[in-house]
Amino acid sequence: MLKRGMPACGLFVSAAAIAICASSSAFAQGAAAEAGVETVVVFGQGEARQTQTITQSDITAAVPGTSPLEVISKLPGVNFQSADPYGIYEWSTRISIRGFNQNQLGFTLDDVPLGDMSYGNYNGLHISRAISSENIARTDLAQGTGALGTASTSNLGGTLAFHSRDPGEEAGIYGSAAYGSFDTTHDFIRLDTGEAGTGTSAYVSYGFQQADKWKGYGLQKQQQVNTKLVQKLGDNARLTAFLNWSARRENDYQDMSLDMINRLGYKWDNISNNWPLAVQVANAYLSGTTLPAPFKTVDDAYYNASGLRNDAIGGVTGDWSVMDNLQLKATFYGHNNTGQGLWYTPYVPTSALIPGAAPISIRTTEYGINRYGAIGSAILTLGDHTIEGGVWYENNNFHQARRYYGLNADGKNRTSLQFQRDPLATQWAFLFNTTTLVFHIEDDWQVSDALKVTYGFKTQTVNNSGHLLASQITAPFLPLSANQFTGGKIGTSTGFLPQVGAVYQLNDVSEVFADYARNQRAFVSAGTDGPFSTTQPGFNAISGSLKPETSDTVEGGYRFHFDGLTGDIAAYYVNFQNRLLATTVGAGIVGNPSALSNVGGVTSKGIEAAATWRFFQDAWLYGSYSYNDSTYDDNVYDGTGALVMATKGKTTVDAPRNILNAEIGYDDDTLFGRLGVQYMSKRYFTYENDQSVPGHTLVSASLGYRLHTDSDLTNGLEIQVNAENLFNERYVATIGSTGFVARGDAQTLLPGAPQSFYVTLRKSF
Repeated sequence: MLKRGMPACGLFVSAAAIAICASSSAFAQGAAAEAGVETVVVFGQGEARQTQTITQSDITAAVPGTSPLEVISKLPGVNFQSADPYGIYEWSTRISIRGFNQNQLGFTLDDVPLGDMSYGNYNGLHISRAISSENIARTDLAQGTGALGTASTSNLGGTLAFHSRDPGEEAGIYGSAAYGSFDTTHDFIRLDTGEAGTGTSAYVSYGFQQADKWKGYGLQKQQQVNTKLVQKLGDNARLTAFLNWSARRENDYQDMSLDMINRLGYKWDNISNNWPLAVQVANAYLSGTTLPAPFKTVDDAYYNASGLRNDAIGGVTGDWSVMDNLQLKATFYGHNNTGQGLWYTPYVPTSALIPGAAPISIRTTEYGINRYGAIGSAILTLGDHTIEGGVWYENNNFHQARRYYGLNADGKNRTSLQFQRDPLATQWAFLFNTTTLVFHIEDDWQVSDALKVTYGFKTQTVNNSGHLLASQITAPFLPLSANQFTGGKIGTSTGFLPQVGAVYQLNDVSEVFADYARNQRAFVSAGTDGPFSTTQPGFNAISGSLKPETSDTVEGGYRFHFDGLTGDIAAYYVNFQNRLLATTVGAGIVGNPSALSNVGGVTSKGIEAAATWRFFQDAWLYGSYSYNDSTYDDNVYDGTGALVMATKGKTTVDAPRNILNAEIGYDDDTLFGRLGVQYMSKRYFTYENDQSVPGHTLVSASLGYRLHTDSDLTNGLEIQVNAENLFNERYVATIGSTGFVARGDAQTLLPGAPQSFYVTLRKSF
């Protein structure tokens, strides 16, 4: 059975595109501002590492509600995929950077950690739930070595720091409304108070999005409320606070294999509109009789599946310039999450417990996160030295459970987009606690007018514990192994994770940079992932010997800006060590369980290049290219020494070798538009590289008009029409949705969305 253990880009460029998708080096920011040119992609001038920034002007060029991860997908080194048109369907959403997967990256919002943003996240939440994209001011991407002060213990290969907009100085209302393919509706409104005489300003916004699935039957919808307050405290200090809430409800698409795509078609999906067929399939499977056509296995399609999430996240930050050379900053934050992943499973019939009931039940994986933390930092300037140090502490309690809920014969007593109550059985329920303590210090030394050297390190201590809360066996189809995990502790601690770099300004228009960093990824605290996702004997066997994943990254590059041409080029080398993978521990353990093991390393090397050419005052051409060569260093063996996977020298899964982006845009303040193209080469979804999905090319286009009138009602009103996947290419978007396998075809693929069209209206008052 292949189904989840926890259970865009309908990028219709919105009509508020204020100078869309221009790209410029930070060298040229001052000159660009003087010339009236908006900078959108900013190449990190003065930084000793590869970094770029996407600003709000590029984010507002995307369809309202589009994931901010989709917006950054044109930056070099980024591989972003999603099976829905908007990039927010979380089961399918994947981002990798330089071959590192999503759970090996670091993510923050206004310095508050978002965890590893994986599905069923145990220590955070996805950015699409954390904040409405309309309220993101900028996104900072560091492809290889994130800042030492980033609040993350998962960032082996880069960081994404999201920053919310501040309230406007003037009172006002901003609204947008969009409609498009698949009955998509997106509405957003924000009210700014303006700045009062007390130095207080604030805003509150509400967003609603709903769309039909592009294939099959079901909805994907979300509500969001964002609030932010800024309080000035004299000339040298200010207090900011935000509180965001979201409710996400999404029906799932069916995970597919290459065989299923070829046999059943690109648009095959769950049979949520046909309960009698779902019952027929389940009865045939349970009785061992022939499945109805066109089913080959019971996993070809399920009746339904969904993901439900409620989140509230908030933070308070104080920023105080104590003296001209000393600045203090402190952030206190909290996050609460409740979630369920639902799957209508034919493997566990309700009728086994309740005669006459359905031969299907609802299996859930249930989540509850309660975490709080604090981040403090100080910056001291002493002559040519800027010394920055800080500490981050977090305490996280994570509840996770596997439960089954009964269905009546007609299946109408429960619905897929509501939280389930009154289970038939609890297979297991765990409580995990994770405490994190990270300290860092670094020095930026301005050696000369041209040369700056940075050096520093961080320490990291993470303690993970878990124990079984409940295991209620009420049916013979829910057996409990005598080796069930019941409790234990594991952790990671290191006193020295160094980072060093330098940037040298060659002249007024160019500079070179280089840096090195060592990072470590903490263990996951969950029953469906990480070292706790095994039996008690399996955990006992690894708890004293398992090593955390680490990476050593070296990168260097060149940045430039010449008369309308700006960009950079970089090269990197990464040595990834102690890779974790679940393998059989060995014959000496009762039951010979599968548990995490260190299975060797990965070597990655590549080049990245990006540039913008503003060939006319109102027109530009942007392009980026990424080449990545990531290969496994070792074969995989189990605890007895037997070969499990012949992976040495094979390309890492979901790591395309080539990614090319090109975009041409125009904006004369009245007429605006763009044409974008992205090419991605093939990707492997087996560790031994015997199965892959082919490369694909996607084209998007937009055209908009901005009104200039004497009427306050219509002046500034914008309308835009967008087309995504313009030539209706059929391609596989997400791979590894249910994990990767050693070899052979697997039900772990999700086809990408077809051609779609959208219209957006936006207005500020």
